[in-house]
Amino acid sequence: MASLLSFSLPKPNIIKASSASPATTTLPIPEALDEKFGRKGIKFSESNNIPFVELTVRNGSSLRLRIPDAHVTSYKPKVYWKDDGLEEILYTVPAGGGDSTKAKGGIGLVINDASDKSSKGSLLSGAGWTVKDADNDSIDALQVELSCTAGTLNISYVVSLYPLSIATAVIVKNNGRKDVTLTSAILSHLNFKKRGRTAINGLKGCSYCSHPPLSSPFELLSPSEAMKSESSGWFGSENEKKPGVWTTQDVPITILKNKLSRVYAAPPSERLKAIYNTPPSKYETLDQDRELFFRVIRMGFEDIYLSSPGSLSEKYGKEYFICTGPASMMVPLVVKPGENWRGAQVIEHDNL
Repeated sequence: MASLLSFSLPKPNIIKASSASPATTTLPIPEALDEKFGRKGIKFSESNNIPFVELTVRNGSSLRLRIPDAHVTSYKPKVYWKDDGLEEILYTVPAGGGDSTKAKGGIGLVINDASDKSSKGSLLSGAGWTVKDADNDSIDALQVELSCTAGTLNISYVVSLYPLSIATAVIVKNNGRKDVTLTSAILSHLNFKKRGRTAINGLKGCSYCSHPPLSSPFELLSPSEAMKSESSGWFGSENEKKPGVWTTQDVPITILKNKLSRVYAAPPSERLKAIYNTPPSKYETLDQDRELFFRVIRMGFEDIYLSSPGSLSEKYGKEYFICTGPASMMVPLVVKPGENWRGAQVIEHDNL
């Protein structure tokens, strides 16, 4: 089975199936995908002509992945011993528009062009992901690999499910003759029962500044919405510093009832030094109402992004959410010709 930590990937096997109508977009057919890549615990399906894959391990934990845009729209880990003990931890809402299968929130891969100030768009828009491979180890470890091409870049995205964790890993290879400059993140929208009982732990002593998120098709709050101040009151905004002003987190646990948008990172000026402090490789989200916590592990990425919507969450429903994940946004990535860049996120728990 492909190893997430070493990022060694299985040999590619790409399958595409043509529709009977020449005017219809070419999409993988679930039956063909099941025949080629189906394994115990890995099931391909279709909704409104859009292919999905569902992974389910032995203890009942599952995820759902929308194939054309590599969007994880559901992750239900087993967190309680009672009954089935499953809880949905991703926050997703319908995206609206003509495609009823699209959603916002969930777990989304972001890769944006950062070659100059005028080019900040997503390199993945319309890229068209295809299934490259799938593998399993009994039904306690399942993995699906997607791939796409964006200009001179070949991109592989590996989504893995285990009894107590979900992992998403990306490999970007530059097949061109020039350097490619990117910003990237794997952003997870996590749901919480109550606004005042939502917290993050493990970032004490880390440098941070107010900063907008990377623009993404999966975003619940746009960069401008994320940075807009919230009126004062009982749930008013904390006294966030202005963008570009760095400070140090001085408390072990931060309650996320107020609106904020931060990047935890080594300030760019500090990175010019021979030795500097970097953000921790892992931190925890705390749902104090449901008594659940999840550990977020960062690999390959330099920064950590974190935002909470404050009162803006009310326009989506009664439950609360945050957006967080590993990112490389303060100092863009440079991928040289013929080279690879790799990054990953793991969300794991010990709630059982």
